[in-house]
Amino acid sequence: MRVNDRYVSFYYEPDEDIGEIEIDSGKTALLLIDLQNVFVKRPSGENLTGKEKENWDRWKPFYDKIEEVVIPNNKKLLDLFREKKLEVIFARITCHKKDGRDRSLDHKATGFNELLLPFGDEAGEFIEPLKPIEDEIVVTKSTDSALTGTSLRLMLHNMGIDTVVVTGVFTDQCVSCTVRSLADESFKVWLIEDACMAATERLQNNELEILNNIYCHVINTEELCSAIG
Repeated sequence: MRVNDRYVSFYYEPDEDIGEIEIDSGKTALLLIDLQNVFVKRPSGENLTGKEKENWDRWKPFYDKIEEVVIPNNKKLLDLFREKKLEVIFARITCHKKDGRDRSLDHKATGFNELLLPFGDEAGEFIEPLKPIEDEIVVTKSTDSALTGTSLRLMLHNMGIDTVVVTGVFTDQCVSCTVRSLADESFKVWLIEDACMAATERLQNNELEILNNIYCHVINTEELCSAIG
């Protein structure tokens, strides 16, 4: 059963039943994924030439959306969960070896996905408005999924959490892998469409349509806030 008429894929078009968004706050955690400097902090556009400038321009719409929509909505959700004393969990890409030998194969690949973020690297730190505070769990991963290679599944189980609200970047990569892993482990997942982002709107919308109604329910920040109350 779906909860709205947005991002409905071919599989679910015949399903006309619309259910309500129901959140059991006592069994729900907020999971913020990879909101790190290297991914969401806009790089300087000064003194760029040629292909460097072209690439900077390519990414401008992404950083505009991050700054104007995604970060404010994550802050709103973070403030709400903290106010209600609900569980907040952060996931970030960080390798344990300085040379990155412990990274998964996809993080060793050449090109965009090649990531070397050892502990202490400023690029791998969370952005200033969205930093964890005392008693909030931080999981470090050298994989895309926040469950694979971490003890997150066990910690959620131990805390009695059966529902996870997911935000972060990139929707079509680490967010998607985590959502799928959570669903496979039988967690209920709510993916917040205006608190996550892929590199482009096309990738974003495609991935939300793929994930919605099978691996998660895609809703927005206001809908979740209203459901929590």
